[in-house]
Amino acid sequence: MRLCLDTNTYVALARGEPALGDIVRQAGRVHLPFIALAELRAGFRSGKKTSQNERNLQRFLGVERVSVLFADEQTTHHYASLFARLRAQGTPIPTNDLWIAALVLQHDLLLCSFDSHFNHLPQLPRVGPTNE
Repeated sequence: MRLCLDTNTYVALARGEPALGDIVRQAGRVHLPFIALAELRAGFRSGKKTSQNERNLQRFLGVERVSVLFADEQTTHHYASLFARLRAQGTPIPTNDLWIAALVLQHDLLLCSFDSHFNHLPQLPRVGPTNE
């Protein structure tokens, strides 16, 4: 299983959520989109445990089977397609999550997220928590 973590699932994993730990342990590869990485660091900067959170994140990113996933030109095609579909459905989702969805489709990953707005994209493969 090749897994993509959303920001909220990384946070739950970092807090010790057992179900997420099981999902991540089962994955052969774990990807953290650059968007989620930026959201995490923005959150760290507005909190009181910036250094501790950053150390934990660096430790996570240092695991051999974990990598940061970046967008490229091909990602923009997936983004545009998803954007058009969501707009036609009248069900837009936040821009950052649209980029994450595009990366998931581009790289044939399973998304792990608590965000229910991803339900508007049935073509998006998902695993684990699906709603909050």
